[in-house]
Amino acid sequence: MALNQAEIVARPVVTASPTPAVSRAGRWRAALSRKNVAILAGQLAVVVVVLAILQWLVDSGRVGSMYMASPTQILGVFPHLITEEHLFGNLLITLYEAVVGTVLAFVFGVGTGIYMGLSRTGERFLNPFVGAAMAVPKVTIIPLLTLYLGVGVNHKIVIVFLFGYFMFVFNTIAGIKQVQESHLKVARANGASRLQTIIKVILPSASPSIVAALRIEAGTALVAALFAEIIASKAGLGNMLNRAIGVYDTATLFALVLSITVFSVLIIAAVNLLEKKVLLRWKYA
Repeated sequence: MALNQAEIVARPVVTASPTPAVSRAGRWRAALSRKNVAILAGQLAVVVVVLAILQWLVDSGRVGSMYMASPTQILGVFPHLITEEHLFGNLLITLYEAVVGTVLAFVFGVGTGIYMGLSRTGERFLNPFVGAAMAVPKVTIIPLLTLYLGVGVNHKIVIVFLFGYFMFVFNTIAGIKQVQESHLKVARANGASRLQTIIKVILPSASPSIVAALRIEAGTALVAALFAEIIASKAGLGNMLNRAIGVYDTATLFALVLSITVFSVLIIAAVNLLEKKVLLRWKYA
């Protein structure tokens, strides 16, 4: 039965109510739910028990101080490390080496990967050389790099670069090969240039593989810099580790390991934040 105009006008219009945005207070309440609090309490309890056991083992003499330092001894070393050994200054040196080496590996590795991924001729030509260079054990060339570059910062940057470059190359190639042909056809149909297609289509589609390489390199770069510093260096956390090992200073050694662990966690958290705030927005832009 047809409705007349009066009935249509009188009938209220039902609209979908917008979904309320989750407030900051709501997110905090969710984070502090009973389940999360219980998990956090359990984790803290495990840490406290482990620290108590370690303290008891050292204080009771069941484990010699040459092999293990107690938590109180480790904490007691930090004032000396900060004021006398310049912990934060050495940390910045190691960070500089890791970051610069990673940035260079990212730029040149992604650039090489783009060229090899988009050019079959380029891939066929460069693949044997890149593959052979990647197969060379990096540890074996560190003494040669020390001979050529000395024991300064440049020596560590090159080592970090070598540890990350090949990962970026092959992850970029793998990401480019996963780009859907339909996306490329749409870009060509809209008159996109070669450069625009790379920036707007290819790189965003390949970004998950590139980000995966960056996440791995975030931890590998620090390890590479520390390893190179332990072998030959004048400063940096690796140099501090080497000196602590040389005099069997167990408390300092464990304090440095703890500092490096915290530092590594912060680096990985920064990379994850970069992925969420920048790279994912770029992908879905």
